[in-house]
Order: sequence, then C-alpha cells, then structure tokens
Amino acid sequence: MASVTSATSPGAGELTAGLRGFREVQRLAYDCAEAVAAQLKPGVTERAAARMQREWLRERGVRDWFHLPFAWFGDRTAFVNFRVPPQFFPTHRELEPGMAFILDMAPVHNGYTADIGYSGCLGLNPVQDRLLAGLEAHRDLILREVRERRPLREIYEDVDRLMVRQGYANRHRAYPFGVIAHKIDRVRRRRWSPTLFGFGTQALRGLASDALHGHRDGWSPLWSPYSFSDHPPRPGLWAVEPHLGFRGTGAKFEEILVVTDSKDPQESAFWLDDDLPHVRRRQEERAA
Repeated sequence: MASVTSATSPGAGELTAGLRGFREVQRLAYDCAEAVAAQLKPGVTERAAARMQREWLRERGVRDWFHLPFAWFGDRTAFVNFRVPPQFFPTHRELEPGMAFILDMAPVHNGYTADIGYSGCLGLNPVQDRLLAGLEAHRDLILREVRERRPLREIYEDVDRLMVRQGYANRHRAYPFGVIAHKIDRVRRRRWSPTLFGFGTQALRGLASDALHGHRDGWSPLWSPYSFSDHPPRPGLWAVEPHLGFRGTGAKFEEILVVTDSKDPQESAFWLDDDLPHVRRRQEERAA
C-alpha cells in the first residue's frame, strides 16, 4: 500500500507516489459526482443515477470497485427505516424539485482505491444546507482527535456527542456494523474484476485479510462504536464518512484520511486532499 511511514501532509511536503495515486482516484470520483449531479433532473431514479456514475467512470478507465455506485434520494438520504443491507441499493425512487440526494461511489483505478460521498439537492433545500454546514465541525474534530491518538471508539462517541449538541441524528449507525470509516488499500490490477453483492471481490478479500490480521493483533479495519474499535488509529488510509440526519434529510461527506506513524502531530494524520467540493463550499461561504 501507500507508504504511511514517510508520508508528509500536503502542506508540509510532496505526497509519496502511492498517496498521489489515491488522491488522483479520489478526485476522479468527486469529478464524477459533480458531473452526474449536474445532469440530475426531476424524474431521474436512483438506479439511473447509479448507472450514470458507473458509465462515467468506466469511460475513464475504471474496471474494478470497492463497491459499485449508490444513489439515495429524499428521505432515503437519512436512511429512514433502513433495517437490512438490501435497502441501501438504488431503487426506482424518483428525484423531485427541492429533494436532497447523495451519490456514493468507490472506484479502483490503476490499483488505487477511493470511497467518496457527495451530498447535494435539486434546487434549494435549507435543511440539507444546515447539515452540510454542520459537517465541517466533524471533519475538524475527527482530524484533531486522530492526531491525539485517541481510541477510535472514543472518537466515534465524541462524534455522536457533537451531533447531539447540533441537534442532529447519527445516520452512519445504520451502516453494517455502524461504521463511520473503514481502511482502504491498493488492489492488484487484473483484467477481470468481479463483484459480489455490489462489492469488488478483490477489495473484500483485502478487507477480510486486514480483519483477520487485526483480530490477532488487537485492531480492526472497521471504525465502529463497538469494542473491536477500542484501539488507537492504525497507520494507513481510512475512508471516513460522518453522516448527519434531520427531519428525513441526510448529508455526509466521505474522503480519505491518512494516518502515519510520525511523531509530528501535523504529519501523524491529515486529510489526503483539501481541494474537494465540500471543503471548497465551506471556504467559499466563509469568504463570502
């Protein structure tokens, strides 16, 4: 995988070649999200939006996935009444004016993996605007406490407490194992890369291998509210996705957090890229 021993933060020096590969595929995924979001209109279904993401990425060389693209519209952005995994898959729900949406995709390109979440709305949606503004504090909190080497379970609990203070609900608890993040890694490039239940088999094998080795050594590749995440951040790349809900509307971001073994707090953890849509949005709003 990408070096996490000698990597430095983008502000402190150049990224290693491996980290550049992860940043490039993450930017590719966000470019896809923005391109598809710009094409959404009333009557488009979640399934059509997911297909648009797949086709856009395949036209640009993506042949493997950590997971295939998802799309959620309306109250499905807040996972209302989600109980079982099949409910996460795209449906025939149609987009309507003023409706919130989330696009989520995890492509593998040239052996590098990304997993991103993009929140938007068709027209104006003040509730989602509030949620997106609230996410900024979670991005800051997560980075700060990872740099402090707080146990992942405790950071998860602090995210929960911040959501309560903001008046929002934790919607990433609806994900399998309630995860707020998971590790990602390099994937071997192959001609044929099958999927299983929407997930790339190679990426799943890598995650399962991490889970096996982690269980033996006392850590987990899943960042959850459970005891198996009661350990300090493990060096590596983590796809982090705090997900807020309020009154049937949800919003999240998902991006790569790099954790290293550096003793320098600024280099011990950093977001891989600060030139992403949700980051630019907040910077533009503060400037205005």
